[in-house]
Amino acid sequence: MRILLVEDERRLANIVKKGLTEEGFAVDLAFDGEEGQYLAQSETYDLIILDITLPKVDGITICKELRKKNNKTPVLMLSARSTLEDKVLGLDSGADDYITKPFAFLELRSRIHALIRRSKQESSPVLRILDLEFDPIKHIVKRAGNIITLTPKEFSVLELLLRHKDEVVSRTMIIEHVWDYNFDSMSNVVDVFVAAIRRKVDKGAKVKLIHTLHGVGYKISESI
Repeated sequence: MRILLVEDERRLANIVKKGLTEEGFAVDLAFDGEEGQYLAQSETYDLIILDITLPKVDGITICKELRKKNNKTPVLMLSARSTLEDKVLGLDSGADDYITKPFAFLELRSRIHALIRRSKQESSPVLRILDLEFDPIKHIVKRAGNIITLTPKEFSVLELLLRHKDEVVSRTMIIEHVWDYNFDSMSNVVDVFVAAIRRKVDKGAKVKLIHTLHGVGYKISESI
């Protein structure tokens, strides 16, 4: 999953990015509202974390503009302001949630997962297909009860496939949701990662779940 973090406090932004990257997210950073607004409107994100008080363009304005353009990406507002009026202002601008500084990273992580789950209309945090179980919060993947060890990027690619179960997911879509802005889209790294995931998930299984549709993309399904 790919996140845009717009935060002018560089130390905080780098700490949050490090934590989210370790959780398997791809994170793009913007340190002012102008850059954040440009990225939010030009790139594809699963979630935007948006500070309210920003140089050049404030977070409230950015959120309102996104909603005016029918951009439905979930927005989590950050602010040092904790009054009820400030929270109402943030939510009324179109934000989906609001968290005040200072905050615990675990709370931030939980809210991120809840917002993504809500945006995908998923009732349970655990994703399943056949005997494969994927828990994005606990970072546990099992097949037939056996734990599968994945790298953070493998974890993210598999999560994307599972969130689009029985649908074809193109290489471009995987790049947009799993890698950050600096990724070289001409490389074959997507194919390498999917092949690695297939070896781990389908090894020894009677039913193969990960399928390649040559020239189109990939699909996780009980049948091709």
